[in-house]
This record gives sequence, structure tokens and C-alpha cells, in this order.
Amino acid sequence: MIDSVSAPQLVCSPRLRRTPFSRRVEAAGVKAYTVYNHMLLPSVFRSVEEDYAHLKSAVQIWDVSCERQIEIAGPDAAKLVQMSTPRDLTRMQDDQCYYIPNVDAAGRLLNDPVLVKLSDDRYWVSIADSDMLFYYRGLATAAALDVSVFEPDVSPLAIQGPSADKLIERVFGEDIVNTRFFRHQRIRVADVDMLIARSGWSLQGGFEIYLDGSKHGESLWDTLFEAGEDLDVRAGCPNSIERIEGGLLSFGSDMTNEHTPYEAGLGKYCQLDAASACLGCDALSSMSAPVRQIRAVEIDGGKPPALTEFWPLHDRSDSIVGRVSSAAYSPDLNKNIAIAMVDRAHWDEGTSLYTRLPDGSRRDVSVRRSFWV
Repeated sequence: MIDSVSAPQLVCSPRLRRTPFSRRVEAAGVKAYTVYNHMLLPSVFRSVEEDYAHLKSAVQIWDVSCERQIEIAGPDAAKLVQMSTPRDLTRMQDDQCYYIPNVDAAGRLLNDPVLVKLSDDRYWVSIADSDMLFYYRGLATAAALDVSVFEPDVSPLAIQGPSADKLIERVFGEDIVNTRFFRHQRIRVADVDMLIARSGWSLQGGFEIYLDGSKHGESLWDTLFEAGEDLDVRAGCPNSIERIEGGLLSFGSDMTNEHTPYEAGLGKYCQLDAASACLGCDALSSMSAPVRQIRAVEIDGGKPPALTEFWPLHDRSDSIVGRVSSAAYSPDLNKNIAIAMVDRAHWDEGTSLYTRLPDGSRRDVSVRRSFWV
């Protein structure tokens, strides 16, 4: 968190990509970035806590261009996508978005993207932070599939918060507001057809516009801000406090290539009989009873420091039984909340553990039954 960490400057270059909205983000006063898919992702505007409070009360525009799209098009498009996920895709409709775990042949997680179906032979894979473009190209080549795999000039812009529906209705009409969750429709932006989905990486509700053509980015941004001025619209970004409250996992932090979907709590997306074409299905068939799993935990004491490395979890005999991967103080809950990977023998609700922070201090930890929201 920018409030508690003094970090060195981030030096930009052509290999660390800016976005179609970067100039507007900078004009809005961004204070910190992280790097995600080799691209800038804003992480703080005013402060983490002030951004959190505003997200829950108004509406924010998020530059999430870093959620890069992998377009998979051609007669074997559905086959290629199914090879990468244990979620059954056979019933997916042309206006749907699916959350899918991507796994390798060993059943380990590679990514957790949102899959956008455009037609039976055309998909966008909206990826989390790993180089899945090369994985899909490698699979397609090895299997001699009739597909094109490339990154289109498509950059998501999220509209999140309680007033998101009002803002979208003003700009695009009531019919778009009536879009169901994880469904998408077409809109016109600068006389270009673009896609809008009811989705986003928050629990506050909203939409994601898939900007098709970087040159239209700033005009779209300006249109939304002009329409939402009286709604207290602000530039924002995914918020660590809000996403921990709701149990929104971050690939690369809360789950990595060390883990299976079952360990990440994603077992409901492993439909192994129907998705038998997935390369990881055989391995996953013996993994449905994990020995460790994601849990919500609470941490005693004062506001925790920024978590920049995993914090080990210990039982009362000092054995390591897991690790904390995300942590924050929640102003609304008035407690320290966290996400942890916990061994089976210690993951029951109410189990008392402890962690040690980077400064060596000890904090008691309690395992919860579920996340807070």
C-alpha cells in the first residue's frame, strides 16, 4: 500500500506498456502503479482507504487495459480453449462470459481468466497476470489446430460502484443496464461496435467496456466522466481491501502454479467428465481432496504493514501450516482481514494460529468459515 511503503521509482520503457488511457489516468492524479502483463496498472489514487470508501459509495472508472485479450479464432477455437480448462464449455452461449481456471497437464493453475464467447469459432481470453498467449500458441501448434491465436487491440475499461448503472444508462441506455451478470452486449463508441459486459473485479457491481481500438480510449474516458460529474465519478482501480473482504483471489499472490483449482477453492469449475479434453483432467481426477486450501483469516493487533512477501502461518507447536498471501485493515469491519493457504488439519473455523511479520513481530491469526462479504 502506498500509505505504508516507500518504494523506488518505476522506470518505464517500450517493453513496459502504457495504455490507451494512461494520459487520463495521470491527469487524474495516480499515485502508484503495479506491473501486470507487462503493462501499467494503477494501484492508488488518493489513498487505499479513501479509494475504498469512494468505490463503495459512488462510481469509479478503472483502467484495466492490463487484462489483455487473447483472441482465439478459427474452426478449432472451442477445442483449443477446452484443452486449457477443466470447466465444461459446451453450453456456453455467444453472449456469455465464463470464469475459467487454466491448468497445465499436471493440473496446476496457469491463470484464472474470464472467457468471452463471441461466436462458436471466436473467443477472447481476458487473462490475469501470466503469459498465456505463448501457452495457447504452443498448444495450437503442437496439436496442429486450425486456429489463429493473437492479441487484438482490445483494452478493458471498468465502471464499478453503486452508481455504475446510472452512469452506464446515461451513456448507453436502459437496455444495456439490463444486461445480466457475466453476459455481454454490443454498444457504439466513436461509431465503432464494441463489447460491454456486466462484470468487474469488485463486489460493488458494474460493467467492463472492451475498448476496440486504442485511438478511441481518451474520448471514451472523457464521455464517461462528463456524464458522471454529478455522480462523483472518479478514476479508481482494483482495491485490495474491498477484494479481500469479498474473497476475490489474485493469481500470482493467493494462488500460483504451485496450486490446483481445488486448493484455490475453485473445485466447482472442475467438470472433469464433461471437459475430458482438458489436458489436466487426468491429473485433476486424483486431486479433488486437497491437503491445503484457501481460507479467510483475521489477524490480531494493529494495522498490518503492506504484504510484499508471503507471511508464514504457524500452529501452536511452531510448525509451518500455511501462508498469508493478502492482508489489509478494513475500515468498515474494523479488523485486519487476510487470505491464506492453510493445511487441512488447521483450516477449520476458529482454529488459532499465528504469523510473523517481516519485522519479526508475532500476530495471532484466527481461521474463518467464509469471507466477510
